[in-house]
Amino acid sequence: MLKRSVVVAGHRTSVSLENVFWDALLEAASERNVSINDLVTEIDRDRTRSLSGAIRMFVLAVSRARAAGHQDFPPGPF
Repeated sequence: MLKRSVVVAGHRTSVSLENVFWDALLEAASERNVSINDLVTEIDRDRTRSLSGAIRMFVLAVSRARAAGHQDFPPGPF
């Protein structure tokens, strides 16, 4: 478990995630050419659970979309 600070909609907050989720989130941000903060802000916008839970659901949705051969990111809410 790794705790990192992110800025969500202009506000600093801490998020605790397993390393594999941080790695996948960094990869997703890189593929979209956005910062981690921008991607987390987007995930936060439509979330229906805790921020860390929403990030995990986003990563799962991206993994499932890739497994199905889709390159687009799945829409929220997460």
